[in-house]
Amino acid sequence: MNLSKSIKVSVVSGAAVAAQTAIDSSVLDMQGYAGVMFIALTGDVTDTCVLTLTAKGNSANSTSSPTPVNQAAATFTAGASTADSKALIVDVAHPDPALRYMFATLTRTAANAVVGGIIAIQYQPDAKPTAQDATVIASAFAVGAAA
Repeated sequence: MNLSKSIKVSVVSGAAVAAQTAIDSSVLDMQGYAGVMFIALTGDVTDTCVLTLTAKGNSANSTSSPTPVNQAAATFTAGASTADSKALIVDVAHPDPALRYMFATLTRTAANAVVGGIIAIQYQPDAKPTAQDATVIASAFAVGAAA
């Protein structure tokens, strides 16, 4: 199986410096996909920082007036080094068809957090093979292990 031909990977938010501000990802068109997984990568996170990754949907290609997806938020309160260089994941299977456009919001409250970026993986496409997003500059597939 070649997973890369059955998913679409996009970098939906780049790295962000230490701050306590919210980060909105770019918007994905979900037409032709059964779900999306958002993965937020952390850097150095200060003790007591509360990180929340939330998937949101919209009927328009916009981050304005979104609808949070039911039970689609991952929250973690950092300890001294418990959130450094880690990931938060939210997976939304079969989103409401009325919310054709999806994006993620990562909030950083109570203390600073560095963000390495947010990646989206759209899966179960109606048509295969899928083409990777322009934010993916190279990909490869191999069968078997190299000696």
